Amino acid sequence: MRPLPTNHLDSRMRTVWRATSALRILIVLLCVLVGIVFPIYAVGGGSLPLALVVALVVLFGIDLVVQAFIVPGMRYDRWLFEVGENELDISQGIIWRKRTIIPFVRVQNTDTKQGPILRWLGLASVTVATAAGTHTIPGLDLNEADRLRDVIAEQARLAQEDV
Repeated sequence: MRPLPTNHLDSRMRTVWRATSALRILIVLLCVLVGIVFPIYAVGGGSLPLALVVALVVLFGIDLVVQAFIVPGMRYDRWLFEVGENELDISQGIIWRKRTIIPFVRVQNTDTKQGPILRWLGLASVTVATAAGTHTIPGLDLNEADRLRDVIAEQARLAQEDV
């Protein structure tokens, strides 16, 4: 069996995953409170046991701790990639591991992209498109992402010339 790739994402990617998980969980909690709890009290008559509201908040709190503080570190440790001579090797996943080998001859184009949190932290993602779909390497330093995009594009061009 081929050894695992050796390159990690930028360590700031843990912060991105923490922030996005926390925002997502807080938005869902707000929606639950506004969509379910508030109408019960505001529309009249009905009441929701305080224990149920507290249980909901506690469950969301536990989910917040797990998703925003435990999972990002594990995810970072398991997200590896490597640019070889003829292919891009990506390994990811905590419970369900996924290993993707993308031959450069199959690469159609490469892009870098940033969302607001990545931009704020000076990071970017590299996207590699093939006929079978797109593959993303998230959270690289902006200069490293640009360099990696160019290396993959050049390797793909050279692989196309050899065919």
